[in-house]
Amino acid sequence: MTAIPRAAVPLDDAIDRLGLGPFQWRLLAICGLTWAADAMEVLLMGFALPGISAAFGLARGSAEATLLLSATFAGMLVGALFWGWLADQIGRRAVFLTTVSLGLIFGLLGAFAPTASLLLAARFLTGFAIGGTLPVDYAMMAEFVPTAWRGRFLVYLESFWALGTVAVAALAWWLSTVFEPAEAWRWLLGLTALPGVIGLIARFGIPDSPRSLLVRGQEVQARAALTRVARANKTALSDAPLAVPPPAPRVTPASLFTGLLRRRTVLLALVWFGLSLGYYGIFSWLPSYLRAQGLELGAVYRTSLLLALAQIPGYVLAAYLVEKVGRRATLVGYLVVSALGLGAYLFLLAGTPGAVLVTSALLSFALLGAWGALYAYTPELFPTPLRTTGMGFVSGMARLASVLSPSVGALLLTGRLDAALTLFAGCFAVAALCGWAIGVETRGRKLPETTLPENGA
Repeated sequence: MTAIPRAAVPLDDAIDRLGLGPFQWRLLAICGLTWAADAMEVLLMGFALPGISAAFGLARGSAEATLLLSATFAGMLVGALFWGWLADQIGRRAVFLTTVSLGLIFGLLGAFAPTASLLLAARFLTGFAIGGTLPVDYAMMAEFVPTAWRGRFLVYLESFWALGTVAVAALAWWLSTVFEPAEAWRWLLGLTALPGVIGLIARFGIPDSPRSLLVRGQEVQARAALTRVARANKTALSDAPLAVPPPAPRVTPASLFTGLLRRRTVLLALVWFGLSLGYYGIFSWLPSYLRAQGLELGAVYRTSLLLALAQIPGYVLAAYLVEKVGRRATLVGYLVVSALGLGAYLFLLAGTPGAVLVTSALLSFALLGAWGALYAYTPELFPTPLRTTGMGFVSGMARLASVLSPSVGALLLTGRLDAALTLFAGCFAVAALCGWAIGVETRGRKLPETTLPENGA
């Protein structure tokens, strides 16, 4: 009697049947540790700059100081574009490991830089390395988590940014009580790089993404990756064959600007650019701004720590809303709140240190909720062969904004607070309009594989 061949199982269905379990929680912890470490690397220059300026004789607001703030972001711009494209070509795991290794090496080198010029180079290279963790980590998380939990987990991953922010603020505060500023910054850079060691070791236990493997024609390896998920979750993988998607056409970064993807890519890039310009324009200069207002250094770090803690409820609410009302509505809602001035324009009216703290905390809450929703939304809008390339491109636009933001944010130090905050509020408003104009809600939908449906959904 001839056996009837079993119907092929779509990869989304296979992952959904394996369920949510220890594998996904472990992946969240591993990627989250790296994401928190990246937050520390990205934000530490705002805390370290007073000490670096003292060590190398840099004037407040000088071109050299601004370049040091921008160097990490410039490296991330190049890194996001390069590593995102490479991960779609050779697989997620190789880039997953390489970027963390390089970030650790270059981060430590910066702590020992004997001159401002060498420190600038080290910070650029650190940014180049960690720029690759964003597109790859979010693609990995999106591609391993069951559909019903995917949005929530992507917000959970982004929430580790707040933990990194809290950690670097607390570390900077502690070091300021132990060392003089001209010495404390070296300890800050060195200690911030060390979590990368743990992250690197933990990452060796994670297989490559089965989606990426399957799209690249490696069905056996894709099944092996799913088997590891099943074993960790104590579930069974069906012995039915996996449905192999049709061969993907050769894709390049230019593919992001063809067909239905063109509109989506441009609008997403504008959202990332606008949100990043406003966020980093405010928060990269906030420690220096508070210092210029007469706060002593320890009080500046304590204030930054409180603002970082305000981010956490923003993430918690976003994790609920992306599954309750959808990714797009959550993103736009948070951006509108930011633009209308629950932080920005109330900040202008704040006349006391307590009022400044409250209004800054409200802005921190709203902006980080927007980031959480954006990170959940973006990887679901690109097909698998272009997912990390797309994430790399839009995050590259955010890094471009980050490079520009210290120059714009310097308006805070020159007393032109109203001009700076008006510009930032306008960025959030444009980002909200672009987010709504995307016109697609991805909540509860399968990840697109090789093409987008004709209706753009």
